Amino acid sequence: MDFGVIAVRYARALLKSAVDLKQEDVVYHEMMSLAKSYIQVKQLRFTIDNPMLAKDKKLALLRTACGGDLTKLTTGFLQLVLKENRENILQFMATSYITLYREQKNITRGTLITATAVTPQVEEKMKKMVESKTHGTVEFNTEVDPSIIGGFILEYDTYRMDASVKTKLSKVLQELDK
Repeated sequence: MDFGVIAVRYARALLKSAVDLKQEDVVYHEMMSLAKSYIQVKQLRFTIDNPMLAKDKKLALLRTACGGDLTKLTTGFLQLVLKENRENILQFMATSYITLYREQKNITRGTLITATAVTPQVEEKMKKMVESKTHGTVEFNTEVDPSIIGGFILEYDTYRMDASVKTKLSKVLQELDK
């Protein structure tokens, strides 16, 4: 059985229903919270997959993992997943929904890595630059990595611009070794 195909089918159905009800943005945040919970709480997957745990307990746990106060659509979706015994692929359903939502809304994820924290103005300027290149919206994330020494690394889609001092020094050292 191909769990990826099943997960995408459930995610598509959820997205279609959410769009019809004009709740796709709220459901997106609920699925983001669920996906994040699966990553941060390692025991969540094992607990949800446990066949000995009652469905109502699983539902309560999943409601909490989705952020607590859920839309009726998400609650109904979780109940359907539990009724059909598909909870073992719920994490994939959540990430599939996120991917489909981003495709539909033309949202690109971008990351700016710097050696020190940047001002909100610099972050906004980089975000606008990426938006102009992708002709869409950007979910921008900034990270601080002192090991790059200086400069920055910008990543979005399949693009990576490495203007870090660490990389430049590495290139100089490679040239000197020749």
